[in-house]
Amino acid sequence: MPSPGLLVLFGSQTGTAQDVSERLGREARRRRLDCRVQALDSYSVVNLINETLVIFVCATTGQGDPPDNMKNFWRFIFRKNLPPTSLCQMDFAVLGLGDSSYAKFNFVAKKLYRRLLQLGGRALLPVCLGDDQHELGPDAAIDPWLPDLWGKVLGLYPVPLDLGTIPAGVPLPSKFTLHFLPGAPRVCSEGQRVAGTEPQGPPSEQQPFLAPMVTNQRVTGPSHFQDVRLMEFDITGSGLSFAAGDVVLIQPENAASHTQRFCQVLGLDPDQNFTLLPREPGVPCPARLPQPCSVRHLVSHYLDIASVPRRSFFELLACLSPHELEREKLLHFSSPQGQEELYSYCNRPRRTILEVLCDFPHTAGAIPADYLLDLIPPIRPRAFSIASSLLAHPSRLQILVAVVQYQTRLKEPRRGLCSSWLASLDPGQGPVQVPLWVRPGGLTFPQTPGTPVIMVGPGTGVAPFRAAVQERVAQGQSGNVLFFGCRLRDQDFYWEAEWMELEGRGCLTLFTAFSREQERKVYVQHRLRDLGPLVWELLDRQGAYFYLAGNAKCMPADVAEALTSVFQEQGGLSAPDAATYLARLQRTLRFQSETWA
Repeated sequence: MPSPGLLVLFGSQTGTAQDVSERLGREARRRRLDCRVQALDSYSVVNLINETLVIFVCATTGQGDPPDNMKNFWRFIFRKNLPPTSLCQMDFAVLGLGDSSYAKFNFVAKKLYRRLLQLGGRALLPVCLGDDQHELGPDAAIDPWLPDLWGKVLGLYPVPLDLGTIPAGVPLPSKFTLHFLPGAPRVCSEGQRVAGTEPQGPPSEQQPFLAPMVTNQRVTGPSHFQDVRLMEFDITGSGLSFAAGDVVLIQPENAASHTQRFCQVLGLDPDQNFTLLPREPGVPCPARLPQPCSVRHLVSHYLDIASVPRRSFFELLACLSPHELEREKLLHFSSPQGQEELYSYCNRPRRTILEVLCDFPHTAGAIPADYLLDLIPPIRPRAFSIASSLLAHPSRLQILVAVVQYQTRLKEPRRGLCSSWLASLDPGQGPVQVPLWVRPGGLTFPQTPGTPVIMVGPGTGVAPFRAAVQERVAQGQSGNVLFFGCRLRDQDFYWEAEWMELEGRGCLTLFTAFSREQERKVYVQHRLRDLGPLVWELLDRQGAYFYLAGNAKCMPADVAEALTSVFQEQGGLSAPDAATYLARLQRTLRFQSETWA
């Protein structure tokens, strides 16, 4: 039987599923298998009936949701009118990436696996469930699963013996070649952009709107441990529109000092220009890179040199290293046996790609420029809840940003790429533009007049509820109940004056929890329990919608537990009936949450 083309389709939110998919693509090519790797929503799903060998790699996000780049596929594959023989010619495998601290661990992978079986697909082996909570991360499940997968694939579709596998130490060809342009290096403007046509339609990742930053104001007290900013952008003429619950995506860039250091370590001239050429036909160049492009623009705007490298980075770096000692260490870090050591070197202290390259200077100085895009992932856009309504602030978009900075055992503090870059921008010193676009968020608010809403937003989780309150007040909607929690009233009570003014006008009912203002810490879930009669009255008698936003770690589970207690105490429900009541609220979208790690 001739070897079919292997298709690897991924749904990825943070880049891990894409990284795993590209690893599968490399391992397939080393075994001489033709292989395509694509995001699920960029694949024409109607062609799935013709595929004979597919590996699905999918993450689970939020509360059991599919990633953004597989939502269209998800809707299609669960259509009720698909015949049960739709995929009867397909052999498939499913690899899931999740976090076992969440209730719906790997929900997407499990549900997809069952659905593919319902549609007639044949599973090569049981679903693989990678777990972020394992000390070695998802690889703890993936490493033992892959040999079984390749055994099954090559058993069904053997490769001619005379070809043999490409050894692990030999680098595969790079995806692109960088063709450096002759002549004196030309200093390119900082705003070097993709050449081409006028924007088509609303702003998007391919064509973001360059929004002027209007304000960048610290809203936490000077002695507060965290720097939180209210940022406002002018979106006049952008074509952007959004509603409460939507999110804005911002494309950050690397610090100038990091860009300069990277170019030094790799021996690159930042002002040199190049054009990018794909090695294989049909492979598009990254849409975000202009042609021609400067090395400075590639490094500052595209390569994610401030991210923590994945294992695949060490695998390729080892292949490219001419230095025996460095190569030996890199090979160890990329082997199954070296994963604990790699974790303590890289993941635990959050060491960045740039810092690793500085630790392996002989290897870094020998990296061929052609391999830069294989070695280093692209900078991913960051999503922020929109904190304003166009009805209250026409032509403006506001966000609330907690600037991420923390210490590990490394001397240099760890900094969030996007929040630190945004915080560094000062519109008072001259015009500042930020590339952004919007997309629907996970929260949608009822349009029926008279429907109350209960919003629980501790910390920066209150941001989408400010947009909702502004929108609902402008529409004349009453029944706005907000539970807000923070540490101290005088340090991190965001929009205090605005809430008080709305409360005075009878447009808002506000309940607060200041966790550090008394000996016993009081959180939003305690206030929900205290106000159980009101919560039950609103939900059960008045058909209220319940919303939750904020940190994903413990708070969502604590709030759910508080609600089920309210249902038992105020509604007289048994524990199982209270759980069923909550599940029904979730199913009918009367309980919605937007949480982040």
